[in-house]
Amino acid sequence: MKRKSSEGSKKVLGWMALFVSTGTLLCCALPILLVSIGMGATVASLTSQFPVLVTLASYESWMFGGSALILGVAAWVLWKRPVGCPADPIIADRCMRAQTWNRRVFFMALVVWSVGFTAAFLLLPLRRLLGV
Repeated sequence: MKRKSSEGSKKVLGWMALFVSTGTLLCCALPILLVSIGMGATVASLTSQFPVLVTLASYESWMFGGSALILGVAAWVLWKRPVGCPADPIIADRCMRAQTWNRRVFFMALVVWSVGFTAAFLLLPLRRLLGV
């Protein structure tokens, strides 16, 4: 019984990490990307239709910090607290597939978070450093 709840918590943490990192991408990286490719009017339209984006962008440091914390907890649960799969071959196969999907979702969340972090915090200093 404990094994099921542990697998369930891993699944929930993986999806929560993906959700939070996608939120950081939408609030911070997407507007920067759209303005960079000349779609400033689209960003203005988005912020007028969804004013919560402005609020989220004003707290982007907290959002990225919180999502990094959630990603760290998810990584700890996935790799430092391994759950052994049962001896039954059918259930063991399902357990291994669940672990594989949990890791895929985690890495997808990590990629999304990295793109958002790069767009929100690293692109402007890099641009200034390179003189572009």
